[in-house]
Amino acid sequence: MVSNRTRPFAMNEIREFIEKITPMSEADWAFFSSKLQRVALKKNSILLQAGEVEHYLSFITQGIVRFYIEGEENDLTFGFLFEKEFVTGYDSFLTQRPSDYQIETLTDSDLWRITRADLEEVYQKTEHGNLIGRKMAEKMFLVKSKREMALLSKSAEERYLDLFSERPQLLKQIPLNYIASYIGVTPQALSRIRSRIT
Repeated sequence: MVSNRTRPFAMNEIREFIEKITPMSEADWAFFSSKLQRVALKKNSILLQAGEVEHYLSFITQGIVRFYIEGEENDLTFGFLFEKEFVTGYDSFLTQRPSDYQIETLTDSDLWRITRADLEEVYQKTEHGNLIGRKMAEKMFLVKSKREMALLSKSAEERYLDLFSERPQLLKQIPLNYIASYIGVTPQALSRIRSRIT
């Protein structure tokens, strides 16, 4: 559900996040923020359907989303994103080809999104637009790289502890079967890991 209501504190969060990348002039911020559209979504809403093209880059001001591939029996969950993070099907966003995976909200969520065409206009018409785009891309790459390295070099228990240490409160809102899939174990094995830890 798209809403035209504004939430000044949410826009402030976005600006603070952007300012950590590079300062923006008032004119550049006004241009960039004018392109943002608020989307309020209920729990289990689909942000990106497999087979569809990604047209948006979104900033999460409230909520949790997951990336997954649908399976006949169980989904393969391969990513979570939380508040104050960007979310997009980035490969589809860049290539404008259909996505191989889906993105859905795990909680009621608020996002502020910008279209690919509008982002290109921000790159062209603002002083630091290209730098912001590059830094956002680097951040998303680092998240992906960290996930891949964890799968290759860490045990399931270490992967669980990493996830838990990063977002202990928010993790309680994620169903255990999704967490199990994310760290590469069965729900039963995750229960044993959790028992050992506690």
